[in-house]
Amino acid sequence: MRTLDELKTVAKNESNQIVSVANAADMEVLKAVKAAKEEGLCSFILFGNENEIYTLSDKVALDLSSIKVEAEDVNPAGAAVKAVHEGEADILMKGNVSTKALLKAVLNKEYGLRSGKILSQVALFEIPNQDRLLFLTDAGMNIAPTLLEKVEIINNAVKVARGVGMDCPKVAALAAVEIVNPSMQATMDAAILTQMQKRNQISDCIIDGPLAFDNAVSPLAAEQKNIHSDVAGSTDIIAVPTIEVGNALYKSFMYFADAKVASVVSGANAPIVLTSRADSAASKLYSLALALVSAKKF
Repeated sequence: MRTLDELKTVAKNESNQIVSVANAADMEVLKAVKAAKEEGLCSFILFGNENEIYTLSDKVALDLSSIKVEAEDVNPAGAAVKAVHEGEADILMKGNVSTKALLKAVLNKEYGLRSGKILSQVALFEIPNQDRLLFLTDAGMNIAPTLLEKVEIINNAVKVARGVGMDCPKVAALAAVEIVNPSMQATMDAAILTQMQKRNQISDCIIDGPLAFDNAVSPLAAEQKNIHSDVAGSTDIIAVPTIEVGNALYKSFMYFADAKVASVVSGANAPIVLTSRADSAASKLYSLALALVSAKKF
């Protein structure tokens, strides 16, 4: 799979799944819903202010006759999460609600989607000058993860990667340099993660690290630095040491490389489409496709 459009094609072949949208009264969300319906990707339950949803749907020419709309003005995030918790829907999607409100509902002890693990963002990029799709984690949720949290972040990403057909994804544990330096915690953690995978404490993937960004993604850079591994130069998943590194890479891909992106939150009992309210309808649609394809692994 080399493009995110291919991801949509795969999503069409999945069994019809239902997406629960928390406050669907949002133009870009409804545009994504319309596109998903037109392409036959999935079905929806839309929660939020009924009048606002119908008004905005008219503006984007979305026919709601075959879509379930649930009036919920007080707590659309909670209602959308409950629908997934109770089996009425398979995937949760953020609409016009704050991330804080949605995650509070997701972590609710009574009706939430907590699985006992940490939540992390898994982003999948289509970068114009690359011949493959590239995962990045975690660029949006965990600020300075501990070693054990990094294990869970990698597990969350591997789950999504396996959902899109990577049976044994190659994970680069990123650092500023490719040698172990006791003064640089990221290199120490990367080395331990590599050893944990070799001892099957982390499964369904191959991990190598520490790797600097260049020798993680470039075969030439890896060769020049005499790094020989199954991961160096052919990475599928970049696992960053901190949120600052992940955030900078994410935005560099978008602004400097004109990348396309799909993003989900992994670690709950169902995929969560947690795109920004500023994201385009196209990004929301790609993220929805990623959630649909990876849902079978949750």
